[in-house]
This record gives sequence, C-alpha cells and structure tokens, in this order.
Amino acid sequence: MDIHNRVSEEMNRLVDILRKDQSPDGAWRYCFEGPIMSDAYMIIILRSLNIHDEQLIEQLVKRLLSKQANNGAWKIYYDEEDGNLSSTIDAYYALLFSGKIDQNNERMQAAKQFIIDKGGIGEADLLTKVILACTGNYPWPKYIPIPIEMVLLPLSSPINFFDIVGYTRAHLVPILIAANLKFSLKTAQTPDLSELMFTRGQTSKTLERSFFTAFEQIKQWINQFPYSPSRIRHSAIERAEHYMLERIEPNGTLYSYASTTFLMIFALLARGYRKTHPIILHAVNGLKSFLSETKDGLHLQNSPATVWNTALLSDALQNAGVSPYDPMIRKAGNYLLSRQQTKYGDWAVHNPNVRPGGWGFSDINTMVPDVDDTSAALRAIRRLALHDKVYRKAWNRGLRWLISMQNGDGGWPAFEKNTNKKLLTLLPIKGTEDIIIDPSSSDLTGRAIEFLADDAGLKTDNKIVKKAVQWFKRNQNVDGSWQGRWGVNYIYGTWAAVTGLTSVGISKDDPSLLKAKKWLIEIQNDDGGWGESCQSDILGEYMPLMKSTPSQTAWAVDALIALSDQDSYNIQEGILLLTDQQRFEHWAKSYPTGAGLPGSFYIHYHSYRYIWPLYALGNYRKKFHD
Repeated sequence: MDIHNRVSEEMNRLVDILRKDQSPDGAWRYCFEGPIMSDAYMIIILRSLNIHDEQLIEQLVKRLLSKQANNGAWKIYYDEEDGNLSSTIDAYYALLFSGKIDQNNERMQAAKQFIIDKGGIGEADLLTKVILACTGNYPWPKYIPIPIEMVLLPLSSPINFFDIVGYTRAHLVPILIAANLKFSLKTAQTPDLSELMFTRGQTSKTLERSFFTAFEQIKQWINQFPYSPSRIRHSAIERAEHYMLERIEPNGTLYSYASTTFLMIFALLARGYRKTHPIILHAVNGLKSFLSETKDGLHLQNSPATVWNTALLSDALQNAGVSPYDPMIRKAGNYLLSRQQTKYGDWAVHNPNVRPGGWGFSDINTMVPDVDDTSAALRAIRRLALHDKVYRKAWNRGLRWLISMQNGDGGWPAFEKNTNKKLLTLLPIKGTEDIIIDPSSSDLTGRAIEFLADDAGLKTDNKIVKKAVQWFKRNQNVDGSWQGRWGVNYIYGTWAAVTGLTSVGISKDDPSLLKAKKWLIEIQNDDGGWGESCQSDILGEYMPLMKSTPSQTAWAVDALIALSDQDSYNIQEGILLLTDQQRFEHWAKSYPTGAGLPGSFYIHYHSYRYIWPLYALGNYRKKFHD
C-alpha cells in the first residue's frame, strides 16, 4: 500500500473512533490522567471527613497499587530514575489511611524503605508537606515568611497578591489560612508517619524552608496600617476565606481544580466549618465528578479536559476533511458555544477593558478562561461562524478577548496578562517561573498567531503579529529549538513556534526557521518518530526519550511539513509511523507529554493519540497529496 492510501486509511480509522467516542452533548470526555497525587489525596480527604465511601476507596487503592514499581516507589513518568519521593509518600500515606492494606505488607515495607533511602518527609515537595501538616503528620512553621496580610494590599502596591498567577493564588490562599491557624486534623484512622520524619541523622526540614522566604518590604507596608496586628491578621484571614468562596465553581470545586479543592476543604475546617457543612459536602461531590476510568482503574482527574479535547478534536476533524455541517461537528460546535465564558474572572484584574469571551479548560470551568483553549475553540467554530450569526457573534467576542491578552513583550500568557514580574522569580522556590508567574511562552504564542493568521487573516505587517515575531526571535535557543510550557517540552515549543511563524508569512529560509528544521531532523529517532523525556523541563535542556510517542512524533513531523515545500524522507518516515500506531511501544503510547509543573505534574492526555496524529496526517495530505 502506498503512503497516500495508508494516510487516508489511518485518518478514516481515527475519524471512526472519534465519531463513536463523542458524548451525546457533542463533547469528547477523554481522560486527563495525571500523577497518583489526586487519587491519594481523595482517600485522605474521605477518611479525614469520616465519609465511608468504601467502594470508591477500594477502587482508588486498587489503582494506586497497580502503579507501584518493583522497588516499592511510585513514578510520575516512565523513565524517572528510581521513583518520585513525594508521590511515594502520598501513595504510602493514603494506602495506610485507607485501612485496606497493612503497613507490614511487603509492598508497603518496600515503599517505606524507599522513602527512608531518599531522605524522608523532610525532602518532599511543598504540597505533600502541606497535606501532611493538615492531617497532623508534619509541623507547621512557627514563622510563615509570606504574610497572609498580602491579600489586603491594593493593586497599586509594587508587589500585590494579583501579581502571582491565578492557579497559584488558588492553592496559596487555603495553604496560608491553614498555616496561620496551625490547623491539624487527626482521626482514629490517621496513620502515624513520625518514623519517616527524621532520616540519615538529618535535622528535619519544616515547611518554613518550602514557603517563600522574602517579602520584607511587604511586611513593612503592612506594619504601616493604622490597626493592631491581630486585627489585620483577622481581616486577612477573613478576606482569604472570601477569596475561596467567591471562586467556587457550580460543581463545588475551587477554581475547577481537585488540588485546590482538597486544600480548600482543609482551610474551611480550619475556619471552623463542620465536616458536614454543605459547602464541604458539595466540594466532595464535585471531586467525585472528576473521576474517570482508565486501564488501571478509576482515576481522579485534577481537572477534566473536556473543552480542550472537544475544541482540538473538532478542528482536527475539519482539518482532515470532515464537513462543518457533519452532525458530529455541529454537536461539538453547540457544546463549545455553551461553554464560552461570560463572567469577569481574575484575568480582568490586569485586562479590565475587554468583555469576557474566552473559553476555559474543563466542562465546569466558568471563570478561568485561558488563551490556549480560546484559540482552539475559535478555530473549531470558525467555519460555522461563516454562515451562522450566533457562531459569528461568539467568534468575534472570543477573538477580541484573545487579542487583548497579548503581553507587553509580544507573547501570550496562559491565564493572566502581564503577570510576569521577574522580581517574584528571585524567590528561592524550585521552578518559580512555572509556579509564581505567567510569562509568555512559545506554545501559547505560536498557536495564537497561527490562529490569527490562518483564521483571522493577520500577517507579518500587522503590529500584533510583528510584536509576536520579535518575541520569538528573542527567545529561540542556540540549538534552534524553542522551549514549551504546557507540553513536554522543546519539541512541543518548537512545533508551535514553527507553525505559528510560517503561518504569518515568515519565510522558510529565515535563519531561525532553518535552525529549527536542522534541530528537528537531528533528533529524529531511528524508527522515524520523535520522543522527548519529561526530564527536559527539569534539567532545562532537551533530553531524548529514546522511544517515539504519537503526539511528539506528530508535532515534529507537522513542523517539518510547515517548513518544507516538498515531501522528504524525514517527513515520510514520521508519517509512516503515525499510520501504524501499533509500532509505538505500549508504555510510549501512554507516556505523559502534557506538562503542569516541572518535576511534579505531567499529564497523559488520552485524546492526544488521536488529536495530533490527525492534524499531522491531514496537513501532510493537503500539502503533498491533494
């Protein structure tokens, strides 16, 4: 069979799968599979609240055990050396808390030994320590370097609470409430992890070393308030509580994330809410709505990816030749129309002069739109907007919102405009640029300008595009790659940069694009595909996976298609691999290629084996075989 027929056959196969998997409301609800953290914390929350949902706990326990490695540890990606300390502590603690497995079990003993060998709880990440502190297994610090009073500072302050990106604020607020109130909840079933506190004769670290250790200027401003310190502290805690309550989504979760919701529940308990308070029970039910089946059992998604999946799949299908009037596309379009946001969320603090009009990531997200989902949704409804006034109105509103979110440096952030103060990155916290601020990134900027060029008609002579092109020129790496943010990592960023720049009219012979093409060809695997390790964004340099993954192969080959006027051996080898996904090793098909926090949170999108190959195959056929 020649390559043209193989491409068409594989595209037809993918279309048939997607037609079958679409939900009645038009959405695609493929799993957003993250680390075991959320499964572990769900068990901890249920036991802490004395909610005896034994069937759910047994299912989560089963999945946790299925993910344990032979050495007793849990990993967050396949090629992680030995295992991940924080994930292992999370799983070990949750399994003991479940009461379904005894600490003398051989597997539990292996996990315990791994924790000890890696330095114990004192070496864990911040979130793990916070959960342990909330449940009485780790000491809150006597001194909290970042003052909760920061929530009271006006926007005119040189540094204020809204300079920190929203998803971090939503985590930080409940942590600060619980920490300031020294909250600790133990039940009759709470395990005792004291033997894991001190290891190797080290002095145990406290949370103080994990919190921010600066902000002396903030304290000086706070001391100038004409009120007593205790009154100010009380007011700050009240304001922090209101901050959470004002950002609860209709399903009861905080800011649409499971991780923030776990923390909110503990913070509300710290504020004196009873365990059976309606807000807490509603939050628990909201968490349960995030449950999704996987091959390893039931998994609690940190946030469903429903809008993201639906927007990308609808556009990929149309790019592959499916008519915008096909019932599958019309149903997806109607779903996306229903999810366009109309609320002024935190994004409006730094961008107040535009009406809401963006899209968020998950089905229940009503107040946290982002640039990536918005550009994806706009691409998905563009063809429908050509002949339907309702879609056209939504498209115009979304377009205005997307353009308004461009940062002053020319790039696009994910969630909040110009939330990129470099001063905040000086804080001694691992990965501050990914945790504290929301800077421009190549993936967001590339896809934004690709949309603006292909679907809104903007080219290099437009001032919006010019600023973005200049941003790319300043931020290319010496080897020709660009670093991504929300995907792993350099292949992802380079693909987005290349497809964005070529769409707006940058010549394929431009030196920056020639360097990018050379780099992509150099890192191609022997099987014709591409694969990049999660270690890349931890080490800050490209790290090969040595095996190919479907999404990374699709990104790389799609970039080469954009950079080439003629078909080539490198492109054909990648395309042939994508037409036979059985050639990918089993573990590589589920390797996490989505990124949340470097070294802590990676995502295996179950939709990615369909989305990105379908885009690449469609672009290949249109360019070289139509």
